[in-house]
Amino acid sequence: MLGALQARRLATLVDTARRDSPLFRRLLSGVDPSRLRLEDLPVTRKPELMSCFDEWVADPRLTLDGLRRFTADSRRIAQPYLGHYTVWQSSGSTGEAGIFVQDGLAMAVYDALEALRRPWSARRWLDPWYLGERIVFVGATEGHFAGVVSMRRLRRLNPALATRLSELSFLRPTREMVAELNAMAPTILATYPSAAVLLAEEFAAGRLSARPREVWTGGETLTPTMRRFVEQTFDCPVIDSYGASEFLALASQCRCGRLHLNSDWAILESVDEHGRSVPSGELGTTTLLTNLANRVQPLLRYDLGDRIAVHASPCECGSPLPAIDVVGRHDEMLCLGSGDNVVRLMPLALCTVLEDDAGLFDFQLEQLGAAELQLATGAQGEAALASLGRAKAVLGGYLKAQGLRRVRIVCRAGHPPRRGAGGKVQRVIGLAERARR
Repeated sequence: MLGALQARRLATLVDTARRDSPLFRRLLSGVDPSRLRLEDLPVTRKPELMSCFDEWVADPRLTLDGLRRFTADSRRIAQPYLGHYTVWQSSGSTGEAGIFVQDGLAMAVYDALEALRRPWSARRWLDPWYLGERIVFVGATEGHFAGVVSMRRLRRLNPALATRLSELSFLRPTREMVAELNAMAPTILATYPSAAVLLAEEFAAGRLSARPREVWTGGETLTPTMRRFVEQTFDCPVIDSYGASEFLALASQCRCGRLHLNSDWAILESVDEHGRSVPSGELGTTTLLTNLANRVQPLLRYDLGDRIAVHASPCECGSPLPAIDVVGRHDEMLCLGSGDNVVRLMPLALCTVLEDDAGLFDFQLEQLGAAELQLATGAQGEAALASLGRAKAVLGGYLKAQGLRRVRIVCRAGHPPRRGAGGKVQRVIGLAERARR
């Protein structure tokens, strides 16, 4: 049944993409709709798609220049673009930043998946619309990123939730975040796994008094060790999800703690280095995404960069959706300073500073010592050196705001970043990873 539904939606997507997207009209010119097979379609990648963005999208009013101007204005976060499109930008975790436009169908699908496929507890049956909860999102709030766009869009669409949904920038010093969370007293904390671990440590140390009844995580790899620590420290469940800027709600956690792919609306192919499908249960080299919901910016066999394993055996929860294991973004927390002034820095916060504030995407930040960092980029030449200089200044300002005033930052151009186990560039490398190499 799922296979037939996928096939119908794939045929509709291919037909629409070929009709409305000049780029896919060329890419799919030889495809016979009556003999459509996913594996016969070409693989697409972010750099190539972004380089011909205006031909990629299915609405000629959407231009890369116009969208870049829109996302450069933080006052317009979550505002409808051209009256009805939702827009967010991705990080550069694969070495290339992206801008993604969601049409009405895509947003309706994401909303339904988020609302209906989270594990339901007794509290949800009593309060299905979260009207009795105080939900705080801790993350990147200054740019047009998917998390904050989604949060502000929900507040705009549902005034009843406006006072129940709050956000807090993870770029603020930890002591300030802790003080704000103590005042907010969230019942649900939504954040990244590394941030959840940091806040659990603050709770264990007695500095954070706010005690959520649920922690929602996503955006990074949640390891079993991280999950156990956060659950045991806060004495509450951790509900993980898997999504991307390219498809907001790829997989949801079931009551057994496993991630289930929303395969009625998204197709993920786990493939090897030659693009061939790997056997069930095995991790591939990368993953190809086909988004069956978004028609305005078609994504067909798009190289997502994560590594996944798709399991054929059914889960104990009884869901017909396939269970998956994900190895995605897994950067390290940095611990800088010494003595009484040791500061822990979240990797996604550091990436946000370098990408959003400094405009540097091709980079790797590596800790060399207690007060020394290396900032490297694969680019070379005068422009690369100038870009590193700007990034060094922005990063130095962020470190000072965190209470770190004597950190040496060494810059290197022409030093290609290494990729981590998840296939994506490991953007932030701590001392523990250096010791393992």
